[in-house]
Amino acid sequence: MSERDLSDQEEIHSKVLRAGRRTYFFDVRSTKAGDYYLTITESKKFTHDDGSFHYKKHKIYLYKEDFDAFKENVEEMMDFIINEKGSEVISERHQKDFKKEEIEGPVEKTTTNTSSFTDVSFEDI
Repeated sequence: MSERDLSDQEEIHSKVLRAGRRTYFFDVRSTKAGDYYLTITESKKFTHDDGSFHYKKHKIYLYKEDFDAFKENVEEMMDFIINEKGSEVISERHQKDFKKEEIEGPVEKTTTNTSSFTDVSFEDI
């Protein structure tokens, strides 16, 4: 892709979601014709044996004519998982994905309101 092609695909809106070792990038871009499309990029950090690290990235290009079908399928799959495993599956965290924080003094247990995770709509993206 040339510099001109890249400059023609202007970034309109972006949002980053950090989830442990994974980071998700949501970007709305414009085409040469002034139309919009969405890219979703997953980036995951891996460490080599020598201590150096690298990232593996996966990108999805989602065009507006596919939004409704994509949204329906994602919601159906999420609902299936929640119905099969229960809503608490949403708040499960894998320790390998999160660094342990050193906390001084007594530790208070808190609960996470998982309903906020299930109330996500694609209009929020």
